[in-house]
Amino acid sequence: MLGPPDGSILTKVAMEGEKQPQPAVADSSATVSKVLDDDNLLVEILLRVSFPNTLIRAALVCRRWLCHVSDKAFLGRFRKLHPPRLLGFYIDTGMGPCFTPMLPQPPELAVVIDRACFCPDTWQCRRAHVLDCRNGRVLTMLQDGPRFELGVHTALCTLTERGMTTFPPFPRYNRPEGRFCIWPCLISKEQGDDLSYFYVLIESSEETSKVTVRVYMLQHGIWCTHHTLATDQPSLPLWDPKLVLVDSKIYITVAPRNIMVLDLSVSSCSTICLPQGVEYGDRDAMLSRADDASSVYLIQVKELQLHIWLHKGNNWLLVDTIFMSEMVANLRMQDYTVEDEHIDVLRILQVGDNAEFVFFQMGRCILYLDIKGKTLRKVYEMKDKDWYSVYYIFPFKMVWPPIFPALKPNLQGIPFASAEVTKISNVHRVC
Repeated sequence: MLGPPDGSILTKVAMEGEKQPQPAVADSSATVSKVLDDDNLLVEILLRVSFPNTLIRAALVCRRWLCHVSDKAFLGRFRKLHPPRLLGFYIDTGMGPCFTPMLPQPPELAVVIDRACFCPDTWQCRRAHVLDCRNGRVLTMLQDGPRFELGVHTALCTLTERGMTTFPPFPRYNRPEGRFCIWPCLISKEQGDDLSYFYVLIESSEETSKVTVRVYMLQHGIWCTHHTLATDQPSLPLWDPKLVLVDSKIYITVAPRNIMVLDLSVSSCSTICLPQGVEYGDRDAMLSRADDASSVYLIQVKELQLHIWLHKGNNWLLVDTIFMSEMVANLRMQDYTVEDEHIDVLRILQVGDNAEFVFFQMGRCILYLDIKGKTLRKVYEMKDKDWYSVYYIFPFKMVWPPIFPALKPNLQGIPFASAEVTKISNVHRVC
């Protein structure tokens, strides 16, 4: 029977290892230089660094590296390989908004997570509300008695750069005569490296089938009337309608079986019927943005089954069905009871773009489903001080694109020095 090697054998192996010829340092350096001096190889290496903040660090090596990582074609390939990562979410359960990170996260993102963990209530106000969160910008409404203040907070800035860029108050609205229901909504849209904000007022008559939608756009610090469209539609549901902005189209859940589509590019209004047998209930369905401007996703949960539909052209396509009974059982959650009734109903709180993920509420637990990976896990549990329901959840993802430093025009292919970088403060946003 063979046993462990004795000390003499280990000593012999060690001595033989010492006799092995060691590669020359110069040869090793030459090999590294040969690889890094090849632009094609360097680009392939940089494509595999995974995180945008690592790209910024790579850009600080020299101007040549900066040119590679800031190239539009490179950034397009990088984003396709590494979509913006979900860092956490802002949640309000009745005690004010707070940030909850998605754990675990790689060590490279520790600083980014710390900067995202700001609390809107840190500003001097009685109450804060998160209204929108997209590409690192958190739109917040601060309430102090009867006064309201609206502004956007760039969460990933450094402490010295943090603050709130104030927005003007929402447009005043003259309520029409008669019995009407009014729903105000705020949506955002990525345009290049910036965001555009739209304020939407949905006005539904309780006496007729008329629905009027007023769209305002924030331009140069002023809410300007963008569109006003009226149509005859079935009455809006009793719960708040949900809006999704895809390119120039606003999709609105106007009725249990219909979606109203406002095309802002041609000032038209149309209606999409939901798939056969699908209806909007109490938080059991939600729309999701699609990359294709002519498409939209519909995510529905029913009896622990998740159905993902894609509307493209004039047709609905069922792209996936996920059976969640076993997933929920594997969480080993104890049933939460109210008046001796077990609550095992999944309610959709929020969905990701391109149907990437879903946040559910089940009892006092918030669950996160990674649709692509088919994994379900608990990410939040409401405490005794929380209300039983969740007011909202806003996912917070890594910003895109990264902001690279600006250089003096006469530098080329040489390492950076402190005097050579005209502005590096911008890199703090994601570094």
